[in-house]
Amino acid sequence: TQIKFIYGLTNGLHISAARSEYAYDFAAKYTLFPQIKEGFPVAIVGFNSLSINNTLKESNYPGLQFENRLTYVAQLLISRKFSEKLTLELVPTFFHENFVENAMQANSQYAIGVGGRYKFAKRWSFNIDYAAHLNRASNSVYNNPLSIGFDLETGGHVFQMHFTNSQGIDEAGFLGKTTGDWTKGDVFFGFNLARVF
Repeated sequence: TQIKFIYGLTNGLHISAARSEYAYDFAAKYTLFPQIKEGFPVAIVGFNSLSINNTLKESNYPGLQFENRLTYVAQLLISRKFSEKLTLELVPTFFHENFVENAMQANSQYAIGVGGRYKFAKRWSFNIDYAAHLNRASNSVYNNPLSIGFDLETGGHVFQMHFTNSQGIDEAGFLGKTTGDWTKGDVFFGFNLARVF
């Protein structure tokens, strides 16, 4: 479960704070270039987050320091709305975990995400996203996250229902620590409710 508050400082900048059973998460999202009809072909948005892992136990890691709990994420969200129905996105990603359990895993890690949204009815859309980790250690127990789901828009609310192999909700969690495997049936059901005030 995650509770998240997002506040729009301007039309092109918002900040957020979230709390889940896995982490505290603070983020900023900002428009660098908007898509312009018959002009700039894509929208480019920056995203940065700081995640504080609260699953690490001092009993397991006696020398654990607060900074060991931190993970930093930086993304460019490059998207194009092709029509009122179809939007696609490419997301080059860098993230740095101050603490990694696997000695073979580099702290600084890279991923490339792809995603899409297809609006098949007035209030319904089909969504899919996947992230390929580019320098995961060969002996890692983690997998690439894949999510498939639906959004239902009802005016002030958006209901999101999705199936995923990741239990992490924050970017640091699902990019670096996805344990499920679709091919083995390790799929979890997630449900989000977004309310606009």
